[in-house]
Amino acid sequence: MRRVVVTGMGAITPIGLGIDEYWNSIKEGKTGFGEITYFDTTDYKVKIAAEVKGFKAADYMDRKAARRMESFSQYAVAAAKEAMDMSGIDMEKEDPYRVGICVGSGVGSLQAIEREYEKLLDKGPSRVNPLLVPLMITNMAAGNIAIQMGIKGKSINIATACATGTHNIGEAFRAIQYGECDVILAGGTENAITPISVAGFTALTALSTSNNPERCSIPFDKDRDGFVIGDGAGIVVLEELEHAKARGAKILAEVVGYGATSDAYHITSPAEDGEGAAHAMTFALKDAGVAPEEITYINAHGTSTHHNDLFETRAVKMTFGDHAYHLKMNSTKSMIGHLLGAAGAVEFIACVLQMNNNYIHQTVGLEQPDEELDLDYVQGHGVEEEIEYALSNSLAFGGHNASILIKKYHD
Repeated sequence: MRRVVVTGMGAITPIGLGIDEYWNSIKEGKTGFGEITYFDTTDYKVKIAAEVKGFKAADYMDRKAARRMESFSQYAVAAAKEAMDMSGIDMEKEDPYRVGICVGSGVGSLQAIEREYEKLLDKGPSRVNPLLVPLMITNMAAGNIAIQMGIKGKSINIATACATGTHNIGEAFRAIQYGECDVILAGGTENAITPISVAGFTALTALSTSNNPERCSIPFDKDRDGFVIGDGAGIVVLEELEHAKARGAKILAEVVGYGATSDAYHITSPAEDGEGAAHAMTFALKDAGVAPEEITYINAHGTSTHHNDLFETRAVKMTFGDHAYHLKMNSTKSMIGHLLGAAGAVEFIACVLQMNNNYIHQTVGLEQPDEELDLDYVQGHGVEEEIEYALSNSLAFGGHNASILIKKYHD
């Protein structure tokens, strides 16, 4: 199996457009929460979200192309372009069939569905936009990246709800390991802050009903009451090590392990003992040949829901035993909310940034951990600490679990 490294990253997030702005906001403990502006929330219990601010598609692509994309695709293309620019890859020098894409979205464009369904009801079926289907379907993020960049290799869209980003990165890692591609753009993208989505998640009692932007997404806190929905995209360039070295690429990190499991328990709740998530972490460690005691940092799924934070904590204890109390564990969602299909990818990028800067960010807003939540969740302030390994977890509706393990690169 071949070694796989990270050579580029791109991010569109509620706390920054681009990697530099995203990282500066992370260090500052900046949050991206505020009143929803995408639609009128007068009749909604939930009024807070983590929206992307200041994004202009024309800054990343021509206007004609942008008009043929919904926002989730626009975000993906923008992040992919940043990642490719950072990597230094010149597609004119690459075999386009050896470059691939693994980019997913949990739901695609609910905006397009809502908009065209209203037309259907008001004006009849003949008035529905002929581009509705290619605008809304989840694979169009990957398809649009391929079209924009001339990428002709393996192109897939894994959609596993909140585990989408991590699964896409993990499967890209596998594809490069086994020789299917030399380079893959991988990650996730989402914009599901829409009336039907917010109403649906609210009816499920999954969203925080707090109207205080400072006390809404507060993972592991005793007052947590649900997640805050966010939008954005995270794309990374994964590359076979020798391919990267041959072109003199700057290597940001190495991907060394990947684990994926299913709880087979409940459509929305994780397994109460954390066994499914524990197995995903264990599989990632075994894949890398790494002992549990070598891990010092975990980027938690950490959604700020009662069940997730509790059961993920139990999973960490099941995986690491007494060593769990020597780990540092934080939640990037405390700043950006839950980006659904993009979450795992944007959090993977946070892991690489923290590793390269020897800094572990705080879980913002955590004041008093709940009963049984007794691990080190990096409360109050970030800490300067060298990170040799970073383990990132994603847990999704349907019982999908994914863990990805990265390592500081050593030649």
